[in-house]
Amino acid sequence: MRYAASLDPGLHRRLVDGLYLEAMMMADEARAYFDGDVLGRGEAVDPLRRVSFACESLKVTTRLMHVIAWLLSQRAWQRGEISDADLGDEKYRLGRASLTDATLTEGFPFEARALIEGSQDLYDRVARLEDRLGHMGNDAKGHDAGPARALLDRLNTAF
Repeated sequence: MRYAASLDPGLHRRLVDGLYLEAMMMADEARAYFDGDVLGRGEAVDPLRRVSFACESLKVTTRLMHVIAWLLSQRAWQRGEISDADLGDEKYRLGRASLTDATLTEGFPFEARALIEGSQDLYDRVARLEDRLGHMGNDAKGHDAGPARALLDRLNTAF
């Protein structure tokens, strides 16, 4: 599978680098936030709420680590450390991550909900990118990509 081979290398690099920076910043924010005493240990907090909060923090971390791992594999492919064929291997694909039940997080602090929603949004964007790159690789293998793609290809070869 030739994921990003049909995408302009500069564009692919900028997409990956931008998403990587966003993922790393969000991971740092999540670590700092969830490591803190967010729910208040001294306060009487419902044990179910505390467990739900811990589960959601793990989901955020898992989503972000899957995104970061996928982006690192894309970087390795850009540097030639992973071949096109290897990039299609399951171990280089975006890992599965659990969704968050919005009704469960309604009572969470705003910052927690923002991190949960932000991590889900980032994961969804990277999943769409991975899916689109896979389709582009399939299109490049012989399917008619359309007049816009043909024009872009002509422009790329001209310059």
